[in-house]
Amino acid sequence: MKNCTQTQLIHAPRKAPQYISTVQPPLFRASTIIFENTNALFDRHWTDPYDYSYGTHGTPTTFTLGDNIAQIEGGDFCLLAPSGLSAINLVNSCFLKHGDEVWVADNIYGPNMEHLNNLQDRYGIEVKVYNSIDINTFTPTKKASLLWLEAAGSVTLEFPNLIALVKKAKELQILTVLDNTWGAGLAFNAFDFSSEHLSVDITVHALTKYPSGGGDILMGSIVTKNKEFYHKLFRMHAIQGIAVSGDDVAQIQRSLSSMKLRYEHQSKSTLTLLEWLKEQKEFVQVLHPADSESAGHKYWKDICKEGHSAGLVSVIFDSKYSLSDIRKFCDALTLFKLGFSWGGPVSLVMLYNLKDMRVLNHPHLKQGLLVRFCIGLEEPQDLINDIKHALKLLE
Repeated sequence: MKNCTQTQLIHAPRKAPQYISTVQPPLFRASTIIFENTNALFDRHWTDPYDYSYGTHGTPTTFTLGDNIAQIEGGDFCLLAPSGLSAINLVNSCFLKHGDEVWVADNIYGPNMEHLNNLQDRYGIEVKVYNSIDINTFTPTKKASLLWLEAAGSVTLEFPNLIALVKKAKELQILTVLDNTWGAGLAFNAFDFSSEHLSVDITVHALTKYPSGGGDILMGSIVTKNKEFYHKLFRMHAIQGIAVSGDDVAQIQRSLSSMKLRYEHQSKSTLTLLEWLKEQKEFVQVLHPADSESAGHKYWKDICKEGHSAGLVSVIFDSKYSLSDIRKFCDALTLFKLGFSWGGPVSLVMLYNLKDMRVLNHPHLKQGLLVRFCIGLEEPQDLINDIKHALKLLE
């Protein structure tokens, strides 16, 4: 029976073979997924390793990237989310309930802290703050259910006492979740990071940064080795209708092959800038975990065995410089662009007032306004010259 033209446009009589071998995996765009027959529809279960039932639950495109991210980070299961913050919020929604105590480092990613404070105000979650380099400030009660870790910490880049914190949390059966965006699964293995083979329970990762590498794609991931945790997260993921674009996934998949090269190059460039920044009289402190004077350096050295670190370095200006002076400095930079995020080809700069960002006192931090540099793929000497030129305006 021959169908009319309109029907043929939808149900083409000829169909090219669907699978060939290519460098990049094929891109699947799907909301509806067609079942071969009723057996395929009813014999499936959402806990199957690859449950192709609806676009939000996964396609070959999303599962391929998820498998690759899990492998890079040392885990077994991965879920994708529209952004790093979305991944963070999914974990909080999944594992926190009324009356629970959640512990966060004082240098945690700011939007995560804001989200948890919102949960505290609306749903009775109790937020507690600790100093990531002082294990004695982590004093959980029996209500504690989740410990947030970040290595290195946001903006001030202290590397936490990860071994001691995870040991203490495991003794008390507290879930450990690491924001692994800085390490990207390359600086250290979050699921096996000590001679005792310590592991966090879950990692989240802003794939927006190094996995994307272009400063143009938003995405996040959640990785674990625990199937029970994965199933709980998967159900919450489905209930909340969380989904990512197949096109965006394909872009990140395409960038993965160069991620390690970019990470190591930006890490090396940052160390070059670090040595130069330490010599400049305008800065009273330079913050980077690989620097022997930085807080948490010994913890970084114990865990990041190959000396890897992300392309971030922060400086604290002498307190004689006003906010107006620092704004003038940032505006004078030409290669460094004023913007949030990092991990892309273009170097970025951002200024912060730590008094507005921290709850605890941190004697290891000098007084003054802080500027964070995110090193891109430019030549380090060109970036140094850019900072030199901007500093002249402060003379």
